[in-house]
Amino acid sequence: MTEILYIITAVCVISATLVIIFDRHRTVKIMRSLDKMTDKAIDGSFTEENIDESMLSSVEAKFAKYLSLSELSARNLAAEKEKIKELISDISHQTKTPLSNIILYSEMLEELELNEQALFCAENISRQAEKLSFLISALVKLSRLETGVFTLSPVRNDTAPMLENIYRQYLPKAEQKGLNLTLDKISAKALFDEKWCSEAIGNIVDNAIKYTDSGFVSISVREYEMFCAVIISDSGKGIAEEEQSLVFTRFYRSPSVSKNDGLGIGLYLSREIISGCGGYIKVSSEPDKGSVFSVYLQR
Repeated sequence: MTEILYIITAVCVISATLVIIFDRHRTVKIMRSLDKMTDKAIDGSFTEENIDESMLSSVEAKFAKYLSLSELSARNLAAEKEKIKELISDISHQTKTPLSNIILYSEMLEELELNEQALFCAENISRQAEKLSFLISALVKLSRLETGVFTLSPVRNDTAPMLENIYRQYLPKAEQKGLNLTLDKISAKALFDEKWCSEAIGNIVDNAIKYTDSGFVSISVREYEMFCAVIISDSGKGIAEEEQSLVFTRFYRSPSVSKNDGLGIGLYLSREIISGCGGYIKVSSEPDKGSVFSVYLQR
């Protein structure tokens, strides 16, 4: 009787061991299959033809279906991005010539001997056409960034040449308004895309000049352990505390500056560019006491 119990126990142990081994082998096989599917999905070569449905477990089958749908979504997204790219290109191309002609002919009209009312109309046509040209240009740039048509390529470089170019670009505009535009000559290295960051910081300098009637606009640099800060200070109108987070939103314009020319997209574009380079922008301001915009770039 004892021998029979030993035999039964041995058979049970062997059977349990075989079940465990078989289950482990099956689990390992499933994991290897899932691992291969994931690799194929990562490198973009996954297709349903690679999978033998008859050999798949339920989990594998569902995972294969998920990966197949993900691959399809990725292809659809790429196709949509290509359509957007073409649309942006068409908008940019189709509007460039008509707007240039409108600006040209309005400027020619201004040079003629016009009565006061006609001259006023010609000047307004020119001004509104330039605003529309700037708006289309800004939206095209923004769309290219958001859809990945243009990608930011931050490189660790000296900030001085970029800031000197910005200073030279906006000095005539500041002098025309009688403002003192200054540039701190401190040299510091940071991680940035020179073309795009130059535009982002230039937008902030342009705004500072636009909304400052008298006094100064200054560009300076401060170095921190992890960041390099480009600081644009002015003695302009200032921004109320409750509006300071809103100035970076698309098309927002404060009621206090509604009479000034502007579209409310420059700071939004600047924030997107700086954020894309791994940095951020802060603003500190009080009404009628000027503003300080700090652009933090990684070192």
